[in-house]
Amino acid sequence: MSGTVLLGALVVVALVVFAAVLAMAETALLHLGRARAAAIEEELAATEGDAPVEARRGGTLPELLERRDEVLNPVLLLLLVCHLGLATVTAVVAYDWWGLAGVAGALVVEIGVLFVVTEAMPKTYALQHTGPVAVRLAPLVGGLARFWPLRWATRGLIGMSNVLLPGKGRREGPSVSEEELLALAGAAAEEDVIELEEQALIESIIEFGDTIAREVMVPRTDMVTIAADFQIDAAIEVAILHGYSRLPAYGEGIDDITGIVYAKDLMRAERDDAGAQEVSTVLRPAVYIPETKRVPDLLRQMQEERFHIAIVIDEYGGTAGMVTLEDLIEELVGEIRDEFDVEEPMVEPLPNGGLRVNARLPIDEVNDLLRIEVPDGDWDTVGGFLYSQLGRVPSEGEAVEFSGYELRAERVQARRIGRVRITPVRGTDAAEPR
Repeated sequence: MSGTVLLGALVVVALVVFAAVLAMAETALLHLGRARAAAIEEELAATEGDAPVEARRGGTLPELLERRDEVLNPVLLLLLVCHLGLATVTAVVAYDWWGLAGVAGALVVEIGVLFVVTEAMPKTYALQHTGPVAVRLAPLVGGLARFWPLRWATRGLIGMSNVLLPGKGRREGPSVSEEELLALAGAAAEEDVIELEEQALIESIIEFGDTIAREVMVPRTDMVTIAADFQIDAAIEVAILHGYSRLPAYGEGIDDITGIVYAKDLMRAERDDAGAQEVSTVLRPAVYIPETKRVPDLLRQMQEERFHIAIVIDEYGGTAGMVTLEDLIEELVGEIRDEFDVEEPMVEPLPNGGLRVNARLPIDEVNDLLRIEVPDGDWDTVGGFLYSQLGRVPSEGEAVEFSGYELRAERVQARRIGRVRITPVRGTDAAEPR
């Protein structure tokens, strides 16, 4: 064996080993979270005491994750150099010994070696031992990131790619979509990493950001209000009858909400022998919001300005409904009922595989339960969708069919749909409710 071939073999072995190490570092740092890195650092500090090497390794790990993209770019560049170097050296040696046929054979062998030794094996090991691998390789990665020739070469190449990429957003880093977060939460629940209740909370938090006031408000038809010229004694009876501590008060009509009356203010006035006075004497100012206001913004406003109830106004300035702090919290944690609540359930499973639902149930919940796609429109609820399909106020028992299901108005009070029965249509392949 000539000296050139021997040198080439040594270079190939060195490049394979270095590429495998870089692949492990890349995988470990990509899949290690900051919270886990901080826990590793604390664990090392507790177990290793004042050992300088281990403490230095654990101490650099959270710092590397803080600037993960900047640190991993040199690693990726070197990994590419290793792969190209392997291909070049292998091709030169194979051509020197066997000619073009040898180059073709060496290419096949090289692909197998690269896949198994520098990709599959190191990355699988890093996924199985993410924490220990990240700790051991943190000093190497940190040193590569601090090596100024490599750092400047990486920045130059990335700058060139930013120039070549079209669009204003080319310099923005990678982002994670809501769908990816939901899929990740679902996978974590399947692997028993998190509980099902935690998965549901994560999904609620993600959906919370896209919710507007109109979707969570109590509609004007369900609002319990009192006239501002009511006597305080009578208003107390209304508050006790319905069990509410705050009630909107109106002037000329429900579109003229003049303020909010607190039950404690009514009781205090009655104890001061002012029970015959009008409610308007104890009113507090009402907060008005548009029905398109985002729920996270409203929750933040309630926290900052310290109020628990807001009047929702439609585009014409009329009262669309009202929203309370409890309504917002229920969007995150589900329905909150106390021992005095006697409301019917929003969803009731039926023996034939259908559902009996409150007409106020949001359309997106029906889509989730039945795995169908009710289209978006000028409606937010099941009742609104039924109105739109019929084009008029239905009578009790009237029904429409959609996507293999029959939606029947089971209870209609005056011009309002109370409950809707959703059942699979015979002869269709409608999915079972979740």
